[in-house]
Amino acid sequence: MRRMRNVKIVATLGPASSDYATIRALFEAGADVFRLNMSHGTHDDIAARHKIIRQVESDLDRPIGILADLQGPKLRVGTFANGAEELVEGAAFRVDLSATPGDATRVQLPHPEIFAALEPGASLLVNDGKIRLRVEDCGKDYANCSVTVGGTISNRKGVNVPDVVLPLAALSEKDRADLEFACELGVDWLALSFVQRPEDVIEARSLAKGRAAVLAKIEKPAAVKAYDAILTVSDGIMVARGDLGVELPVHSVPPIQKRLVRGARAAAKPVIVATQMLESMIESPVPTRAEVSDVATAIYEGADAVMLSAESAAGKYPIEAVRTMDNVALSVEKDPTYRAVIDASRVIRRETIADGIVAAAREIAEATNIKAIACFSQSGNTVNLVARERPHVPIIALTPLMSTARRTALIWGAHCVITEPQERFKGAVISAVRAARDHGFAGDEDQIVLTAGVPFNVKGTTNILRVAPCDERLISRVDPE
Repeated sequence: MRRMRNVKIVATLGPASSDYATIRALFEAGADVFRLNMSHGTHDDIAARHKIIRQVESDLDRPIGILADLQGPKLRVGTFANGAEELVEGAAFRVDLSATPGDATRVQLPHPEIFAALEPGASLLVNDGKIRLRVEDCGKDYANCSVTVGGTISNRKGVNVPDVVLPLAALSEKDRADLEFACELGVDWLALSFVQRPEDVIEARSLAKGRAAVLAKIEKPAAVKAYDAILTVSDGIMVARGDLGVELPVHSVPPIQKRLVRGARAAAKPVIVATQMLESMIESPVPTRAEVSDVATAIYEGADAVMLSAESAAGKYPIEAVRTMDNVALSVEKDPTYRAVIDASRVIRRETIADGIVAAAREIAEATNIKAIACFSQSGNTVNLVARERPHVPIIALTPLMSTARRTALIWGAHCVITEPQERFKGAVISAVRAARDHGFAGDEDQIVLTAGVPFNVKGTTNILRVAPCDERLISRVDPE
């Protein structure tokens, strides 16, 4: 099953998409990676969906990526004696550690870490920013605030603190248990929430121990400020625009998105653009024109993947949402402007032999009638490097490792094929040519570019480039031994 587009689609599973028939239909409609949201459902629920995905993968004989999204610490106010209160702009309001039920003048904020970091002038955002409080004075167990944006505040609404770096780890005890469970289950990617600093990612990677790649969700102003350092220690990035739009002025999110995507592309690390992409399709079978334009913008920017959340997890039209995203991607990538924009934003890196090899592969493919770039990869790193070049021709990612094949399902343009382990370059050429032919990329009169590393099956050894004919008569006469 070959996708006729480069950008990948991540679909979240949930109550609307938890059975075999729906998950298979989602994949057939265009989903390349499935997201398991650890904030919702039990471990048994997650395990059941994971098992179904792997069954679909086996039945359709195509590698499928699975992303487990960790919840992160949840900051919430306490409860109110009346269940809810109306806060009026300009009024005084206090948050503190007292467990006494709240009223119109105060409520519990059971997070001493917040008080340890607060300063006068800082903002507290309640209920996704619908209510905004300004800290006037504060101590180790209280903050006296003024209401700058009023509204109804009720029990256990979420709190965002955009102006300070909180002394909180990105991994709660629940997250640690979820991380270990997901790694043992066999997911391919972990999405780390509440990232503020590179150390948060380093901790998650140390716990994952290579069993899953770690993707940092950029959803807090502190993460935007520390982006370069966070990107360096991450395997990938998610631009989580929902919380960014709460904690930062909403008009600042589009340029931030562009900068984050370009940074990840330059670093040869996959980047997902997420949140509210086709949100109206939770209830409607067709999206708004603005939503279609939003998805198209992320694709024009060169994102590796675009993501559906509630649209596919809890919406009425999960399959239609995936199909819509697929159609938008196909339309955008056929537009001549798309290629011009992608080429103009390409970052040239010539720091290693591998950089030079993949750049040469791209240039040869563009200067001649090459049908595909085939790359052998043990870890997936070479596939990332080839994808950074955003070539005009398809990328065939060849690997003997199913774990690598599944992770590359997230990478721009990569069509992964499981091969036998190779020991000699002749065998690699034959394997690449046959994959190109079997998967519909090339025929007898065509050629492909092949990149590989010698010695084989060793990470980080990309050092060979070869143009190979795809004539079956020629490869049949070559002894792979």
